[in-house]
Amino acid sequence: MKVAIVCDWLVVYAGAERVLEQFLNIWPQADIFCLVDFLPDQQRAFLKNKQAKTSFLQYFPGAKNRYRSFLPFMPLAIEQLDVTQYDLVLSSSHAVAKGVLTGPDQVHIAYIHSPIRYAWDLTHQYLSESGLNHGVKGIIAKCILHYIRIWDVRTANGVDYFIANSKFIARRIKKVYGRKAEVIYPPVDVDKFECCEEKNDYYLTASRLVPYKKVRLIVEAFNEMPNRKLIVIGDGPDYEKTKAVAKENVTMMGFQDFSVMKDKMQHAKAFVFAAEEDFGITPVEAQACGTPVIAFGKGGALETVCDGETGYFFFEQTKKSIIHSVEKFEMNNAISPYACRKNAERFSASVFVDRIQQFVLERMTEV
Repeated sequence: MKVAIVCDWLVVYAGAERVLEQFLNIWPQADIFCLVDFLPDQQRAFLKNKQAKTSFLQYFPGAKNRYRSFLPFMPLAIEQLDVTQYDLVLSSSHAVAKGVLTGPDQVHIAYIHSPIRYAWDLTHQYLSESGLNHGVKGIIAKCILHYIRIWDVRTANGVDYFIANSKFIARRIKKVYGRKAEVIYPPVDVDKFECCEEKNDYYLTASRLVPYKKVRLIVEAFNEMPNRKLIVIGDGPDYEKTKAVAKENVTMMGFQDFSVMKDKMQHAKAFVFAAEEDFGITPVEAQACGTPVIAFGKGGALETVCDGETGYFFFEQTKKSIIHSVEKFEMNNAISPYACRKNAERFSASVFVDRIQQFVLERMTEV
């Protein structure tokens, strides 16, 4: 069986790339296709020395740093990738990868991290944060996103089977494409973490510092709890702004390597997570360390954290709501590190591989 794996782009090793890594562990003979490939050499080991076949966007001036700005060309670019010689096409898509062209004798299975976020339910948030909700540039942006939505729905017809990375995304797929999706949670490398009973007197949050992650909100909440210590790990566009408002009980550590991150995660009282994520890997990693999670009760966190058993939810992205949940945790901190660890193991890479292999085998035998 000839297998093609199609992804949106290769620029960093992150959540979507972990799915690609496991696909390649299952089908090491597969060929890789994507819009652009600028993955650094030190992060390429998971590709098993393979070179991705890329689109014409790879050769656009400034593509390495500005590839996202080429959104209007992405539908055309993904359709130029020739996968006609393959029996099975697996797309790993959070943008346009599922739009690759396939024929009636090919099986196309799309693993969806999310329908294009900024073209659907987050479009107004995206336009507002980008300053594109008014003016001539705003009109152009809205026209482009309208075109993307039409294209996105049309190309859903080319997918034989959908897999969603969470029930939350399965509902998005149903809403946007009118299709049912099997839920197979993405792989989390829980074996890299060990359960730790010994906890120190601090809370932890860790992520890239961009607006939707709401790290600044967490910092502002802890500013009003001077007797509670918070450590923030991560870098990004909002780092300096967040650091500027942080008070003495908040420690901004910036980017840290894995060993430091793991140590802080293992010994934290709890991990605080305020973003609305499609799935959210870091809360699972925290639980793999035996660390409870205090999370915003929307999106993927509702499926990865067990309220009262491995953490607590807050249901508004406000300082008051976060403070209330932290105080609730302090008053009722009877969560077992081993319950957290056991819950995290539901999302291991081995579980993912077994589910994907079974799903593909069943669908290929239906043909």
